[in-house]
Amino acid sequence: MEQRTYNQYCATARTLDLVGERWTLLLIRELLTGPKRFGDLQAALRGLGTGLLASRLKHLEREGLARKVTLPPPARTPAYALTEAGEELAPAVLALARWGLTWAMDERRAGETFHAGWAVLGLRACFAPDAAVGLRAVYEFHIGDEVLHARVVDGTVETIHGPAPYPDATVTMTQEAFVDVTARRLTLTDAIEAATATVTGDEEALRRLPDLFRLPTPRSRRID
Repeated sequence: MEQRTYNQYCATARTLDLVGERWTLLLIRELLTGPKRFGDLQAALRGLGTGLLASRLKHLEREGLARKVTLPPPARTPAYALTEAGEELAPAVLALARWGLTWAMDERRAGETFHAGWAVLGLRACFAPDAAVGLRAVYEFHIGDEVLHARVVDGTVETIHGPAPYPDATVTMTQEAFVDVTARRLTLTDAIEAATATVTGDEEALRRLPDLFRLPTPRSRRID
């Protein structure tokens, strides 16, 4: 299939030539949280057919944005990972996420899928460095069946799939409660009071948690 192009000598147009096709940025979103097997990508991107997924991955490989790797033991299975060029798309993807939280996230629509694992990037998008100055803490999140953690070190954050070796604080909540918190229908405190969330661990780390990850105030795109 011939690659479409805007045919403009412009950095923005050239970038969109590479990542502007449907599903491509979502593939990069998935790979930004670590290497993924073909089946992992297919499961996370419902509606993306096998043939189109293979085509998009070949495109990313051909353009130097992704590469084939082998997962370490015990998996030892083929997977895909981003190259250095692909990883450097992270700020753009996070900026799109922050914009979406402000301007695009209204009520969940019928048929829309949700994966708790997307919170790995969501936490990065909502991180407030000013609130983390002088703080060293590891937060572990259990959202439904998904486990991830955030390592905060003096104004920086690293978010990773999987449990933390020694978490300072742990937040456990149902996937439904997490969606409601993200949609601002309730706060974490509300979820705790409703018994759909629990928190344990260091009191100071838990006290600072709400300030570390701030959802932007939603705004309407429509002009009255």
